[in-house]
Amino acid sequence: MKTYYAERAEYYDAVYDMPERALDLAWLRRYLPQRLAGRKVLEVACGTGYWTQYLAPQAQRYLAIDAVAEPLALARQRQGVDKVEFRQADAYALPAEAAGFDAAFAGLWFSHVPKQRRDDFLAGLHGCLQTGAEVVFIDNSEMQCREHSVVEYDEAGNGYQMRPLRDGSRHRVLKNFPSETELRILLGRHGVSDMVFLRREHFWLLQYRLPDRH
Repeated sequence: MKTYYAERAEYYDAVYDMPERALDLAWLRRYLPQRLAGRKVLEVACGTGYWTQYLAPQAQRYLAIDAVAEPLALARQRQGVDKVEFRQADAYALPAEAAGFDAAFAGLWFSHVPKQRRDDFLAGLHGCLQTGAEVVFIDNSEMQCREHSVVEYDEAGNGYQMRPLRDGSRHRVLKNFPSETELRILLGRHGVSDMVFLRREHFWLLQYRLPDRH
Protein backbone atom coordinates (compact mmCIF):
# COMPACT_ATOMS: atom_id res chain seq x y z
CA MET A 1 0.00 0.00 0.00
CA LYS A 2 2.97 2.34 0.57
CA THR A 3 3.88 2.02 -3.11
CA TYR A 4 0.32 2.91 -4.10
CA TYR A 5 0.25 6.11 -2.02
CA ALA A 6 3.77 7.08 -3.06
CA GLU A 7 2.82 6.88 -6.74
CA ARG A 8 -0.54 8.57 -6.18
CA ALA A 9 0.79 11.44 -4.04
CA GLU A 10 0.97 14.07 -6.80
CA TYR A 11 -2.76 13.86 -7.51
CA TYR A 12 -4.14 12.40 -4.28
CA ASP A 13 -5.98 15.61 -3.41
CA ALA A 14 -8.33 15.10 -6.35
CA VAL A 15 -10.51 13.14 -3.91
CA TYR A 16 -11.31 16.45 -2.21
CA ASP A 17 -12.49 18.04 -5.46
CA MET A 18 -15.40 15.67 -6.03
CA PRO A 19 -18.52 17.89 -6.05
CA GLU A 20 -20.68 15.30 -4.29
CA ARG A 21 -18.36 15.51 -1.25
CA ALA A 22 -18.29 19.31 -1.07
CA LEU A 23 -20.94 19.78 1.65
CA ASP A 24 -19.45 17.16 3.95
CA LEU A 25 -15.94 18.52 3.48
CA ALA A 26 -17.06 22.09 4.17
CA TRP A 27 -18.68 20.91 7.41
CA LEU A 28 -15.53 19.03 8.46
CA ARG A 29 -13.31 22.03 7.70
CA ARG A 30 -15.46 24.12 10.05
CA TYR A 31 -15.88 21.54 12.78
CA LEU A 32 -12.44 19.98 13.16
CA PRO A 33 -10.29 23.08 13.85
CA GLN A 34 -12.66 24.15 16.64
CA ARG A 35 -12.52 20.70 18.19
CA LEU A 36 -8.73 20.64 18.42
CA ALA A 37 -7.99 24.35 18.91
CA GLY A 38 -5.40 25.18 21.56
CA ARG A 39 -4.21 21.59 21.89
CA LYS A 40 -0.94 19.79 21.23
CA VAL A 41 -1.99 17.65 18.29
CA LEU A 42 -0.43 14.46 16.98
CA GLU A 43 -1.64 13.71 13.45
CA VAL A 44 -1.14 10.14 12.29
CA ALA A 45 -0.82 9.34 8.57
CA CYS A 46 -1.05 12.97 7.49
CA GLY A 47 -0.51 12.14 3.81
CA THR A 48 -0.31 15.25 1.64
CA GLY A 49 -1.28 17.46 4.58
CA TYR A 50 -4.77 18.34 3.37
CA TRP A 51 -6.20 18.28 6.91
CA THR A 52 -2.97 19.52 8.47
CA GLN A 53 -3.33 22.90 6.78
CA TYR A 54 -6.72 23.46 8.45
CA LEU A 55 -5.96 22.07 11.90
CA ALA A 56 -2.43 23.30 12.58
CA PRO A 57 -3.04 27.10 12.64
CA GLN A 58 -5.28 26.87 15.73
CA ALA A 59 -3.23 24.23 17.55
CA GLN A 60 -0.73 25.00 20.29
CA ARG A 61 1.72 22.45 18.87
CA TYR A 62 1.43 20.11 15.88
CA LEU A 63 3.35 16.97 14.96
CA ALA A 64 2.35 15.29 11.68
CA ILE A 65 3.71 11.89 10.74
CA ASP A 66 3.45 9.67 7.69
CA ALA A 67 5.26 6.52 6.65
CA VAL A 68 5.60 7.53 2.98
CA ALA A 69 8.10 10.17 1.87
CA GLU A 70 6.34 11.39 -1.29
CA PRO A 71 3.08 12.69 0.25
CA LEU A 72 5.02 14.00 3.25
CA ALA A 73 7.14 16.15 0.94
CA LEU A 74 3.96 17.68 -0.48
CA ALA A 75 2.58 18.27 3.02
CA ARG A 76 5.63 20.35 3.89
CA GLN A 77 4.83 22.71 1.01
CA ARG A 78 1.34 23.59 2.27
CA GLN A 79 0.40 27.06 3.38
CA GLY A 80 -0.35 27.40 7.09
CA VAL A 81 2.05 24.66 8.21
CA ASP A 82 4.99 26.82 9.31
CA LYS A 83 4.84 25.60 12.91
CA VAL A 84 4.17 21.96 12.04
CA GLU A 85 6.82 19.38 12.87
CA PHE A 86 6.82 16.73 10.13
CA ARG A 87 8.32 13.27 10.66
CA GLN A 88 8.49 10.18 8.49
CA ALA A 89 7.37 7.45 10.87
CA ASP A 90 5.25 4.32 11.06
CA ALA A 91 1.79 4.65 12.63
CA TYR A 92 2.35 1.30 14.35
CA ALA A 93 5.69 2.38 15.84
CA LEU A 94 5.27 6.01 16.80
CA PRO A 95 8.52 7.90 17.47
CA ALA A 96 9.63 9.06 20.90
CA GLU A 97 8.84 12.69 20.05
CA ALA A 98 5.16 11.73 19.70
CA ALA A 99 4.81 11.43 23.48
CA GLY A 100 2.98 13.92 25.69
CA PHE A 101 0.32 15.21 23.30
CA ASP A 102 -3.20 16.04 24.47
CA ALA A 103 -4.95 15.42 21.15
CA ALA A 104 -4.68 13.09 18.17
CA PHE A 105 -6.16 13.15 14.70
CA ALA A 106 -6.22 10.75 11.76
CA GLY A 107 -7.99 11.48 8.49
CA LEU A 108 -8.85 8.65 6.09
CA TRP A 109 -6.40 6.33 7.84
CA PHE A 110 -8.34 4.07 10.19
CA SER A 111 -10.08 2.32 7.28
CA HIS A 112 -6.65 1.05 6.18
CA VAL A 113 -5.81 -0.49 9.56
CA PRO A 114 -6.27 -4.29 9.38
CA LYS A 115 -8.86 -5.50 11.86
CA GLN A 116 -6.26 -7.68 13.57
CA ARG A 117 -4.01 -4.64 14.16
CA ARG A 118 -6.60 -2.19 15.45
CA ASP A 119 -5.93 -2.93 19.12
CA ASP A 120 -2.18 -2.58 18.68
CA PHE A 121 -2.59 0.68 16.78
CA LEU A 122 -4.84 2.19 19.46
CA ALA A 123 -2.62 0.98 22.29
CA GLY A 124 0.40 2.62 20.67
CA LEU A 125 -1.47 5.85 19.97
CA HIS A 126 -3.04 6.07 23.41
CA GLY A 127 0.34 5.39 24.98
CA CYS A 128 1.63 8.64 23.46
CA LEU A 129 -1.23 10.75 24.78
CA GLN A 130 -2.04 12.39 28.08
CA THR A 131 -5.00 11.35 30.21
CA GLY A 132 -8.07 13.20 28.95
CA ALA A 133 -6.62 13.65 25.48
CA GLU A 134 -9.08 14.30 22.66
CA VAL A 135 -8.95 11.80 19.79
CA VAL A 136 -10.69 12.41 16.47
CA PHE A 137 -10.82 10.11 13.44
CA ILE A 138 -12.60 10.80 10.17
CA ASP A 139 -12.97 8.41 7.27
CA ASN A 140 -14.95 7.43 4.22
CA SER A 141 -18.48 6.08 4.48
CA GLU A 142 -19.60 3.16 2.33
CA MET A 143 -20.48 5.70 -0.37
CA GLN A 144 -16.82 5.47 -1.36
CA CYS A 145 -17.56 2.00 -2.74
CA ARG A 146 -19.35 3.65 -5.65
CA GLU A 147 -15.90 4.68 -6.83
CA HIS A 148 -13.99 1.58 -5.69
CA SER A 149 -16.01 -1.51 -4.84
CA VAL A 150 -14.72 -4.08 -2.35
CA VAL A 151 -13.75 -7.08 -4.46
CA GLU A 152 -12.59 -9.56 -1.83
CA TYR A 153 -12.29 -10.26 1.89
CA ASP A 154 -9.55 -12.08 3.77
CA GLU A 155 -9.90 -14.54 6.66
CA ALA A 156 -9.90 -11.69 9.21
CA GLY A 157 -12.77 -9.95 7.42
CA ASN A 158 -10.70 -7.15 5.90
CA GLY A 159 -12.01 -5.79 2.61
CA TYR A 160 -9.85 -5.07 -0.43
CA GLN A 161 -10.35 -2.76 -3.38
CA MET A 162 -8.51 -2.84 -6.71
CA ARG A 163 -7.52 0.74 -7.46
CA PRO A 164 -6.10 1.98 -10.77
CA LEU A 165 -3.51 4.72 -11.08
CA ARG A 166 -3.02 7.09 -13.98
CA ASP A 167 -0.09 5.04 -15.27
CA GLY A 168 -2.44 2.11 -15.81
CA SER A 169 -1.20 0.05 -12.86
CA ARG A 170 -3.69 -1.55 -10.46
CA HIS A 171 -3.16 -1.90 -6.73
CA ARG A 172 -4.82 -4.08 -4.09
CA VAL A 173 -5.69 -1.75 -1.20
CA LEU A 174 -7.13 -2.76 2.17
CA LYS A 175 -10.24 -0.72 2.98
CA ASN A 176 -12.66 -1.33 5.85
CA PHE A 177 -15.90 0.43 6.75
CA PRO A 178 -16.43 -0.09 10.51
CA SER A 179 -19.86 0.32 12.04
CA GLU A 180 -20.59 2.41 15.12
CA THR A 181 -21.16 -0.78 17.12
CA GLU A 182 -17.83 -2.19 15.95
CA LEU A 183 -16.04 0.96 17.08
CA ARG A 184 -17.78 1.04 20.46
CA ILE A 185 -16.74 -2.55 21.16
CA LEU A 186 -13.18 -1.82 20.07
CA LEU A 187 -12.84 1.30 22.21
CA GLY A 188 -14.49 -0.44 25.13
CA ARG A 189 -11.52 -2.81 25.24
CA HIS A 190 -9.35 0.27 25.77
CA GLY A 191 -11.43 1.69 28.60
CA VAL A 192 -13.28 4.27 26.49
CA SER A 193 -16.98 4.47 27.29
CA ASP A 194 -17.82 8.01 26.19
CA MET A 195 -17.53 8.39 22.43
CA VAL A 196 -19.41 10.31 19.77
CA PHE A 197 -19.96 8.85 16.31
CA LEU A 198 -21.32 11.07 13.56
CA ARG A 199 -22.21 9.74 10.14
CA ARG A 200 -22.61 12.03 7.16
CA GLU A 201 -23.26 10.99 3.58
CA HIS A 202 -19.66 10.55 2.48
CA PHE A 203 -17.72 10.52 5.75
CA TRP A 204 -17.97 9.40 9.34
CA LEU A 205 -16.41 11.07 12.39
CA LEU A 206 -15.41 9.47 15.68
CA GLN A 207 -14.37 11.48 18.71
CA TYR A 208 -13.59 10.45 22.27
CA ARG A 209 -11.44 11.33 25.27
CA LEU A 210 -8.94 9.05 26.92
CA PRO A 211 -10.02 7.94 30.40
CA ASP A 212 -7.85 8.09 33.49
CA ARG A 213 -5.40 5.20 33.32
CA HIS A 214 -5.43 4.64 37.05
